[in-house]
Amino acid sequence: MHRLKTLIQQNRTRLPLILWLALCLGAAYALGFYAYATDERPGTNDAPSSVIRHPSSSFDLFWEAYRILRDEFYGELPPARQLAYGALRGALSTLGDPYSVFVEPQPHEMEKADLRGSFGGIGANLSRDAQGRVILHPLPDSPAAQAGVQDGDILLAVDGLPLTPTLSLEATTLWLRGPVGEPVTLTLLRGDGPPVSITVIRAEIELPSITWHQLETQPQVGYIAISRFSERTDQELRRALLDLRSRGVQQLILDLRNNSGGLLQAAVDVAGEFLPNAVILIEERRNHLTEVRRSGSGGLATELPLVVLVNRGTASAAEIVAGALQAHGRARLIGETTFGKGSVQLIFELSDGSSLHITAARWLTPRGHQLDGVGLTPDVVQEGGAADLTDPADAQFALALRLLRTKEW
Repeated sequence: MHRLKTLIQQNRTRLPLILWLALCLGAAYALGFYAYATDERPGTNDAPSSVIRHPSSSFDLFWEAYRILRDEFYGELPPARQLAYGALRGALSTLGDPYSVFVEPQPHEMEKADLRGSFGGIGANLSRDAQGRVILHPLPDSPAAQAGVQDGDILLAVDGLPLTPTLSLEATTLWLRGPVGEPVTLTLLRGDGPPVSITVIRAEIELPSITWHQLETQPQVGYIAISRFSERTDQELRRALLDLRSRGVQQLILDLRNNSGGLLQAAVDVAGEFLPNAVILIEERRNHLTEVRRSGSGGLATELPLVVLVNRGTASAAEIVAGALQAHGRARLIGETTFGKGSVQLIFELSDGSSLHITAARWLTPRGHQLDGVGLTPDVVQEGGAADLTDPADAQFALALRLLRTKEW
């Protein structure tokens, strides 16, 4: 997800002009599709489609085209809501901004859970077998595992509603999620036996954004990897730093490789753990307005030697953290030039659970450099990273260790 999400906001008085246009467009579609589908649009007669009127407005032009499509298309039209979604996507595409997008309800709900860092669910991963059936893989000690769900169970129905071949894994996952403490009944096929029903009580399932450990070969070095920036990331980072410091760690490697971003405030808070009371980024908004974002005080790792690993997958909020640490000379960046995503998106949730992501600002490094489409250049360029630290081919990690050992951080 190469998008920097800052907040979910529904206050119409603050919507930018393009958002107003998009909302008006969506409202017009929602009001008009049903009327056109039932020939109940006020003031519209049943004149044949071949009669072309001169549209008095852009919306009249849209309805003129829609009526021709409805009457003349050889085939079955998709539902009106899907046509409205397509029209919204098309309207946003005219902006020429890949980060101003329309997101349908199901992926938006998944996205919200990722940014919250937790959700109410059963604690199981889903996959499909060769026949396209949904397979459950319960996590250890999860509500699903405790209720008796076994790895490899085939999910047939949720609360009595059978799964259909066209139902995506994304939609199935949302069926399994719900309020913490509420039951959900799974109909499962296990081996050659008859279907069985198991009721699982949903619990809060955390989505960790940070992993960490102390290196066995060099116990003075701690390793922290951040996969995304959610509401919980700074809390997780503080827990990791306290744990590593209690073990005597004196140097840190911060891995931001393949981190595609997340919440702006989370990035500012994370940077503040290493860089207190400092400018983290500068935002440029409409009408030449600017805002300087600073970190707070009380960081837990403001003095520890630090190197940061980045690559082409480091983007958005991850670039904010890396850029601030580099600009203030707090850490050296090792790896590859980063993705180069320097814009800020506001997320506006619509009435049906879908959302609009609207680019509302550009961000610059503390030194005023714009990275959009350019990215951060590491202090030490090194190709050949690997996701697994046990892999000897991870040249970027090996170089980070060498710099810490020789005090070139």
